[in-house]
This record gives sequence, structure tokens and C-alpha cells, in this order.
Amino acid sequence: MNIEPKSWESFEEVAVYLLDQIAHEFGLQNFEGKQAIVGKRSGTKWEIDAKGVSENDEVFFIVECRRYTTSRQNPEKVGGLAYKIIDTGAKGGIVVSPLGLQEGAAKVAKAENIYNVILDENSTRTEYVLKFLDSVRYGKLIESKISFTGTLRATVIRADGRVEEIGEL
Repeated sequence: MNIEPKSWESFEEVAVYLLDQIAHEFGLQNFEGKQAIVGKRSGTKWEIDAKGVSENDEVFFIVECRRYTTSRQNPEKVGGLAYKIIDTGAKGGIVVSPLGLQEGAAKVAKAENIYNVILDENSTRTEYVLKFLDSVRYGKLIESKISFTGTLRATVIRADGRVEEIGEL
């Protein structure tokens, strides 16, 4: 029996995969999937959607994926992540969502070293729009010839995760 993942589960999986491809942009080595971490202050066991780690696990970021398609993230949700950061000793956090942050949530994010990453709600590993750190990355499964004029700089991210810089064409 083949059971399709729920939309939010697929969103999480794709978000972690794509964040792992750009980990260096955040000064991190890689991203790990869903796990539990224990708060140093409260002793609470927090389930997190992903964790970005630096070399030797010296620094880590908590990732929360929220596939909310009708409203942007509010200050209370981002404040909850801010407390997890404080409680666990994380260096910061990343909120992945399709619509971004409300004004108050953006203020909390800035104060607590939380990055806003926008990922289209129907993204896959090969077809996506990812906005982060004043950058945009697009993934498109290409099955035909491409014609263009001018200069094009391209990066290919293979389904197995290999990254190839094609450079200028």
C-alpha cells in the first residue's frame, strides 16, 4: 500500500533538503531532519522540524517549517521559536513558510536572529521557488531544449543532491 505524505510532511522534507543545499549561505555545514532537543533552562523536550549545524556541531540553528497558505507568521509563533532558541542555546532560527512574516513577527525575528525563508507551498526537490537572505533560487525540472540569447549563469542541483556550477554560458 502506497500512502502519500500529507502536504505539510512533504513541505518539511523539501524544505530540509533545500536548506541542506544552501547551508553554507547561513554559515552552516548541513541541515538534519526532524528531531528532539532538550532545553538547557527548562528541561523541556522540544520537537523541531530540522536543525542546521556548523562544523563540529559547535553552533546550531532551529528550523520550523509552517505551510500556512492563508496568513503570514504572527509574532506569537515567531516568539515561540525565539524561546526555543533561548532555552536550547541555539545561535538562531529559521522559519520556512510560503507567505513570510507579519510586521510584528519580523521585528521579533530580527531581535532574536531568526531568518525568514519563503518556500512555495507546492515545492518539490526539483521544482521550487526559494527566497532567503535577499536571494532567490528556482528549481525547474527541464526535459526539453533551452534557447536563449545573452549571458546565463547556471547552477544545477541534481536529484541526488550533487551541485554543479555551470558558470556563464
